[in-house]
Amino acid sequence: MADIQGFFTEYLPHKLTKKPSLAGEINAIYVFDIDGAGTWTVDLTVDGGEVRAEGCEEAGCVVTAKKADFEKLLDKPASAMMLFTMGKLRVSNVSLAMSLQKLIG
Repeated sequence: MADIQGFFTEYLPHKLTKKPSLAGEINAIYVFDIDGAGTWTVDLTVDGGEVRAEGCEEAGCVVTAKKADFEKLLDKPASAMMLFTMGKLRVSNVSLAMSLQKLIG
């Protein structure tokens, strides 16, 4: 099973360090509000991107899910559409949410 804390504190920062151009390609701010796991901001509007364990008022897209559902998404990114259509993964901006595949995959 996926480790949500590890995803935001290790995997994602490492991915952004390894591929700093990814932030510029997406150029948006995301807030992940995971019920039972915490809230993180992924700011891809700054050079190289930044991940913080907090919310953000300026988010272009807010992603909300329960811990178990977000773990399913991390384990199998292809399940995102199914989770979305079932109402288990909610996004405030579908257009920006489509870019999340670049981050998660």
